[in-house]
Amino acid sequence: MSARDRLTDGLYGVGWGTVKKLPEPVAVRLGRTVADLAWRQDGKGVRRLAANYARVLPDATPERLAELTRAGMRSYLRYWMESFRLPAWSAERVEGGFDPKDVHYLTDGLAAGNGVILALPHLANWDLAGAWVTTKLRTPFTTVAERLRPETLYDRFVAYREGLGMEVLPHSGGTAFGTLARRLRDGGLVCLVADRDLSASGVTVDFFGAEARMPAGPALLAQQTGALLLPVTLWYDDSPVMQGRVHPPVEVPASGTRAERTSAMTQALANAFATGIAEHPEDWHMLQRLWTADLDPAKGPS
Repeated sequence: MSARDRLTDGLYGVGWGTVKKLPEPVAVRLGRTVADLAWRQDGKGVRRLAANYARVLPDATPERLAELTRAGMRSYLRYWMESFRLPAWSAERVEGGFDPKDVHYLTDGLAAGNGVILALPHLANWDLAGAWVTTKLRTPFTTVAERLRPETLYDRFVAYREGLGMEVLPHSGGTAFGTLARRLRDGGLVCLVADRDLSASGVTVDFFGAEARMPAGPALLAQQTGALLLPVTLWYDDSPVMQGRVHPPVEVPASGTRAERTSAMTQALANAFATGIAEHPEDWHMLQRLWTADLDPAKGPS
């Protein structure tokens, strides 16, 4: 392991080992301080966040864009402070920490017994939403995690999410899709963060007026298994309680080739994601390249 990888792993270890022990007001202040420092330093991730926000709000003035990026970094650090502390939260704190709207789409879908796929963008705290599902609804689910470097950091994330009641599969390796399909055929729940394609071979969609690629997995799983496909968006307000909405199901088109159906369904997901992001852009934590025009063809997403 390189010195940089050891440092990265160590910093995350400190976060999970130390931040969760802090009183909540102290953790909140710490997150805001770190966010403002990162925003002022204007590093690669902050500049990318600002560039992505400029696509969401193309008419924003430089001053508005700077203000939005600062708010975005504060939201991003709120996600991290909450995530570091989630393993120490009581069941009551988890249940009271999220207030989703239209959950009946999810509960009715699970009761039907055909499986449910929840697809989310990188909005607010998807880990807290997952913990709420396993705690409040007492429903386990399966998800997929991107392979991280160093491997020890990936192992930390897997252990963290498994501790919240999730089954975590690696994104790479080629076996995740089959396992997800089996879980759905058994009437289970699958949750996927689905606004960024990691394979460089995703479905082309129109996203805020420009071409982007998003993963085909949610749409393909719904077609192959008959599971219900539900978009979900999340956001923060001025309270300690995260907000969210389960959107109406994305239907499988009655006609067309599999590729055409997959394209239409993925575009429907992108439209639902865009609605949530447009309403709460500061809670969209996209610090990587997303739009096709921004990608390095030789490297794909980064």
